[in-house]
Amino acid sequence: MSHEEKIKEVLARLSSENELSCAYFKKHSVMVPSRNEVVKIIKKIQHLIFPEYFSLDEDKGKSLNKIADEVFLLLKQQLTASYFFFDEDSVVDTESVAYEILDMLPEIKAKLLKDVLALYEGDPAARSPEEIILSYPGFYAISIYRIAHEFYVRKIPYIARLMTEFAHEKTGIDIHAGATIGEYFFIDHGTGIVIGETTTIGDRVKIYQGVTLGAKSFELDEDGNPVKGIKRHPDIGNGVVIYANATILGGSTKIGDGCVIGGNVWLTRSVPAGEVVYYNAK
Repeated sequence: MSHEEKIKEVLARLSSENELSCAYFKKHSVMVPSRNEVVKIIKKIQHLIFPEYFSLDEDKGKSLNKIADEVFLLLKQQLTASYFFFDEDSVVDTESVAYEILDMLPEIKAKLLKDVLALYEGDPAARSPEEIILSYPGFYAISIYRIAHEFYVRKIPYIARLMTEFAHEKTGIDIHAGATIGEYFFIDHGTGIVIGETTTIGDRVKIYQGVTLGAKSFELDEDGNPVKGIKRHPDIGNGVVIYANATILGGSTKIGDGCVIGGNVWLTRSVPAGEVVYYNAK
């Protein structure tokens, strides 16, 4: 077999529907969201929100008006792909949804400025708010989460997931776009943090590296598959501090306002407001 024939044969096998025999795969050609284009949307939105700090090389010299117009067009394209991927027969006014996302940008910026303030006031190593915007991985992950959350609440999970996984890749911080997070959110160091989809977090919460807000177990259906769409992750009240490597699990677990959860603590129970929970080696 010649080189050209071998390449053709490999490509034919790759494209064969027989290779996708798993029942979970679609059996027909579909339009799918583009990871590269979704990342471009993130970076252009970051530029619109903080033009002094974020920009793509391709956007140098462009007006904010031009970049906003490009974001709008990219949103329409990727929304169309996302809706088609979810349901190829769906008819959605993607232009209206794209305008909705753009309309939320000032509100997202207002929340992010509060997050910057929380980090600046809470971290003695921070020399300026500008340093936080430019260099803190915790803020970078939060900024992408707050963008992705707007897609999630509009039932566009594929784009939301691509966004938060990009943040995960860049920072080691895994915040599901479905989590509900209040104002003045503080992530310090950040590496290894996991925040599950149905987690709720109040205002002025501080979380340190290695913290997991996860599921204790999964309910199974009659076929033994995990049941989706139910509450699986904990609720964290206002003013809570969770120190490094603490693990808090379960959809019925509630941490009351003002609690302090010490490092390495493992919790699957609720904690009343104001309590301090320490790790006990025994």
